[in-house]
Amino acid sequence: METEITKKQGVVEAVLFASGDAVSLDRFSTVLKLDKPTTVKLICNLAERFNASNQGIRIVKLADGWQMCTRPEFAEEIREALDMRRNMPLSQAALEVLAVIAYNEPVTKAFVEQVRGVDCSGVLSGLVAKGLVEERGRLELPGRPLLYGTTSDFLRCLGISSLDELPSVGREEPVEEPGEAAENSG
Repeated sequence: METEITKKQGVVEAVLFASGDAVSLDRFSTVLKLDKPTTVKLICNLAERFNASNQGIRIVKLADGWQMCTRPEFAEEIREALDMRRNMPLSQAALEVLAVIAYNEPVTKAFVEQVRGVDCSGVLSGLVAKGLVEERGRLELPGRPLLYGTTSDFLRCLGISSLDELPSVGREEPVEEPGEAAENSG
């Protein structure tokens, strides 16, 4: 029995390595010919083994499945070995747009612009080009505006497996105008 488990873990490892992208639970379950709970247990055991060691590779759970990726602490050496330039950090505007989308997705460009109070066309296009945001269909309203949401690359960059892991945002009480406070107290 142990050799069968070892073989199936080898299959998971090979599929993750060959894929380069996240592989879904449904796909693994079909390939391994196992039910989903058993498949999850097998993948989690393999991921635990990878992630407990100081190897250069780890297995991460993302919203749409599992993916094999390098450890963040080796990023500099990987960039140097592959002659990759460091990505430019995101601008404040890009971070704001990402936050609005992540906490409210799916959203339209008009919603993001309403929240931020400025045009977001260029920033949104840049985030789509970087693979951090993607189109998620169209809203059933006149003009059928595009809906946007975050991607698995966004989750991977943040080191989280789902948006549920984002920190909660405290809602601020509306700020009253100076004259309103005096009117409401008397």
